[in-house]
Amino acid sequence: MFYYLDGTVAHIEQSLAVIDVGGVGFSCATSQMTLRELDVGSRARLYTHVVIREDAFDIYGFFTQEELNCFRMLIGISGVGPKAALSILSGSSPSQLAMAVITGDEKLLTSAPGIGKKIAQRIILELKDKMTKSELEGASYDAAAQLSAQPASAAEAETALAVLGYDRREIAAALSGIDASVLTTEEVVRLALKKLVRI
Repeated sequence: MFYYLDGTVAHIEQSLAVIDVGGVGFSCATSQMTLRELDVGSRARLYTHVVIREDAFDIYGFFTQEELNCFRMLIGISGVGPKAALSILSGSSPSQLAMAVITGDEKLLTSAPGIGKKIAQRIILELKDKMTKSELEGASYDAAAQLSAQPASAAEAETALAVLGYDRREIAAALSGIDASVLTTEEVVRLALKKLVRI
């Protein structure tokens, strides 16, 4: 419905930002990660996810598309509602969440309030499974061979970017020119995300 809201930050409170767009204040539930990027009175653009039900019209807004992608993937997992997804994203950046999924780091997820071990395990399992299916659907023999020849950090970075919702074409463009042989996976992901923002 709304791709993004672009306007003035009118009000901020716990897990909520109000964006004034042409005199209308849109209340957006959001993460602490996004709130840290906002200042009352300044201009901001929040990428949105809208949920319309018989008794509700809820808008969730995020400072980056990566965070929005993560939110959508998280709420697509059985047992993970919007509140739990916002809790996870309040303590982890998209790249940290992606790294937690590919390394099986349950501790990062359970550090979020309201996230227990079972939910953390389900998140890791389901996001890994989604990524694997996506990779298999889009991978050719040549691409698979090329991936196996890459440094481990490049292969892990490709997986992390897939977890964030990027397709193979976007990932290939973002990783081109990055020397993964001298960088950690997290550094590769960070550099690739900077390029993806400009693509």
